[in-house]
Amino acid sequence: MRGEVDKSGEYLKLTMKEASKAGIIPAVVGCPWPSQYTTAPAPEGYDYFHEQINVIEQGRVAGGFAWAFVGLGIGLPPVLLFDIPANQELKERTIRETLSGEKMICLAITEPGHGSDVANMLTTAEDMGDHFLLNGSKKWITNGIYADYFTVACRTGGKGSKGLSMLLVERGPGITTTKMECMGVWISGTTYIEFDDVKVPKANVVGKLGEGFKQVMYNFNHERWVICCQMMGMMRCCLEESLSFARQRATFGKRLVEHQVIQHKLGEMARQVEASHGFLENITYQMTTMTKDEQNQKLGGHIALLKVQCSKSLEYVAREAVQIFGGAGYTRSGKGEKVERTYREVRAFAIPGGSEEIMLNLASSQFKFVDRSLPPVKKSQL
Repeated sequence: MRGEVDKSGEYLKLTMKEASKAGIIPAVVGCPWPSQYTTAPAPEGYDYFHEQINVIEQGRVAGGFAWAFVGLGIGLPPVLLFDIPANQELKERTIRETLSGEKMICLAITEPGHGSDVANMLTTAEDMGDHFLLNGSKKWITNGIYADYFTVACRTGGKGSKGLSMLLVERGPGITTTKMECMGVWISGTTYIEFDDVKVPKANVVGKLGEGFKQVMYNFNHERWVICCQMMGMMRCCLEESLSFARQRATFGKRLVEHQVIQHKLGEMARQVEASHGFLENITYQMTTMTKDEQNQKLGGHIALLKVQCSKSLEYVAREAVQIFGGAGYTRSGKGEKVERTYREVRAFAIPGGSEEIMLNLASSQFKFVDRSLPPVKKSQL
């Protein structure tokens, strides 16, 4: 994928349509296979391992390319997993059109002042009788620039998480989308969205009023797991590209791969890649044995740690890959194009979906390092 293609929204839209025919799009929205909404045949025995392989291969192509698919993979599940009681036609139309690649959808949660602090978001949907009036802004929204549908978390009630609801909004008057120029993942169309007196039918409520926080949190573990799969593909790409380049490049009368310092770099890169992949496989296996509710109850902390493991390993592997490529890894074309792009896109995986710091806090709280059932320590024991 050349640099100009990496920026091309038209290329992405064309790819989405072809990806649907190959079953790639249905394999990013979790399990089970959405057979009632797609003509793409499910792989035999389809489970999370099939999805893992699919997403890893997307990561090998480019981070932005993979993010564009995960934009659908996080925007559509609220519609798939929860009913729209008053507008079943809208639900079915949205799912079919997005799974076919004909139209695109995005998840609009993050705001300029509220990222991980979902419960305190400010976008409001005012009750106007037969419709809501949606006002507010969302930021860093993947695929927002391309989206025909928006799953929007907004405030329909009072303060805190209980005042949030989820609306399925179709693009129309009052919605302005502006592409944000970011460090990386260009093709994914990171977007600033403004809702200005957007009329949304009350029939577009996903699930029930006041359950928006539940719907937002319900798919977070799957989103983070998908991000880990993407990073795994990017890591393996860096390692493979580095090994290939080191075998070809000659310095001081011998191949680069024959220098001990380069061998050590490759060994360290492989060690971290394989350790991360082992952790990923373990989590994926657990996911295949649990219901969605069980996953959310038992795997949240482990998936949070997995995301930190993968993002820190990706940062290391990308850094070492650029060092091995030298000047070739500093340019956006030629042999080092893939590692240059990956190095630039590390932060797009270490921050979204829950930053490393938030993930570590989440994991430590779920593991309950302090056992509150133990009696307090007496002074005589100190």
